[in-house]
Amino acid sequence: EDPSLERHFKGHRDAVTSVDFSPNKKQLASGSMDSYLMIWSMKPQMRAYRFVGHKDAVLCVHFSPSGHLVASGSRDKTVRLWITSAKGESTVFKAHTATVRSVHFSSDGQSLVTASDDKTVKVWTVHRQKFLFSLSQHINWVRCARFSPDGRLIVSASDDKTVKLWDKTSRECIHSFCEHGGFVNHVDFHPSGNCIAAGGTDSTVKLWDVRMNRLLQHYQGNSVVNSLSFHPSGNYLVTASNDSTLKILDLLEGRLLYTLHGHQGPATCVAFSRDGDLFASGGSDEQVMVWKTNFDAADYGDVVKPQKYGSSVDGTHGTGVEMDCGIHHKKTKTQDSGRTHEQQEEDTSLANTLEHIMGQLDVLTQTVSILEQRLTLTEDKLKECLENQQKIIQNKTN
Repeated sequence: EDPSLERHFKGHRDAVTSVDFSPNKKQLASGSMDSYLMIWSMKPQMRAYRFVGHKDAVLCVHFSPSGHLVASGSRDKTVRLWITSAKGESTVFKAHTATVRSVHFSSDGQSLVTASDDKTVKVWTVHRQKFLFSLSQHINWVRCARFSPDGRLIVSASDDKTVKLWDKTSRECIHSFCEHGGFVNHVDFHPSGNCIAAGGTDSTVKLWDVRMNRLLQHYQGNSVVNSLSFHPSGNYLVTASNDSTLKILDLLEGRLLYTLHGHQGPATCVAFSRDGDLFASGGSDEQVMVWKTNFDAADYGDVVKPQKYGSSVDGTHGTGVEMDCGIHHKKTKTQDSGRTHEQQEEDTSLANTLEHIMGQLDVLTQTVSILEQRLTLTEDKLKECLENQQKIIQNKTN
C-alpha cells in the first residue's frame, strides 16, 4: 500500500521550518518563520497550542526522549526549552551570537547540541542549560547537528559544503566529508549509528559509512534537498525538496520508491515518528501534513544488504553501493523462548514506569529552571527600583 495523507494542520502564518513527533505520537511540534512554536494534538478535535516567546523565526524543534520537553532554536539567537502543557512555560538562554539553525537532544535526554550561523556547534546540559563545549572548525554557517544514537559522536552539516564527524569525548573532528557540491542543509545518523545521510543545494542525497569514512550511496535529484529522515528500520529515507515533493528512497535497493505531492511550493522539513508508522512534513505553504507510511512490516528486513548499481525513475539515481550498516531488527523466536509472557510484561511495565519517572524529573528540572529565571528577573527589577530610589533621594538632597 502506498503512503497516504492522513491529515493536515493549518495555523502557522508563515513558512513551516521544522517538525517533530513526540515519542508517544500523541503530539507533533512545528516551528515557523512566524516566530511561533505550535504543538498539535494527534487526537481529532483536540485544540493546538501556540507557544509565544521567540522574538524572531523559529527554525528548529525537537522533542526530548521523555516527550515532556521541546527544544526550539530561533533567529533571535536563543534556545528555549518548553514544558509541553497548556501554559507553554519555557526557559530561555542565549545559545549563540547568530541565528540558531538546529537543536537536538541526546538519546539519554541529558545533553542538547545546537548549530548556528556563528559557524559553531555547541553542546549543553539540559539541566540548567549549562554550556559544556564548542566545536568550531566550520568556516561557514552550520545548518544542522545531530548526536549519534549512542551519544558518542556528533555530525554537523554546513554551508562550507562539508559534513563533519566529531568525537564527543575528545571534542575533535574525526573526519570531514567533502563530496557535496553545494551547501549541506541537513544531516542525520542511521538508526544503527554506523551511517549518516546528508542532503543539500546540489540536489543530492549522500550516505556514508562512518566506520570506514567512505561514500556508500549517492542519489541525484532535480531540486534542492532541505530535510531528510531515516525510517526507524533504517531501510528507508524520506526527503523534502524545493520542487514541493517528498521522496521515499529504498536504501536496500538503492532506488526511489515514491514521490509524494502535497505541498504548494517548497517542502521545507520532514520527520518520521519514532515507530515509523507516520511521517510529518512542513512547507513554505504554511501547512503541516501528516502521512501514513503504510510500509509492510515484512519489508523492513533483517539487515541493509549490499546492493547493485542502479538508477531509478524521476531523476533520482542510486549508485555506489554497499550498504551494510549492521542492523538486525527482527527478533528470532529463540530469543524470547526462554522468557515467560509474565516476565516480558513485567519488563515492559518496569520500563514504562522508569520512563514516566524520567519524564517527571525533566518537568521538575525545567520548572525549577523557570522559577530560577523568574527570581533572577525579580532580583534585577528590585535592584533597579532601589537604584532609582537612591537617585531620587540624591536629587532631592542636592
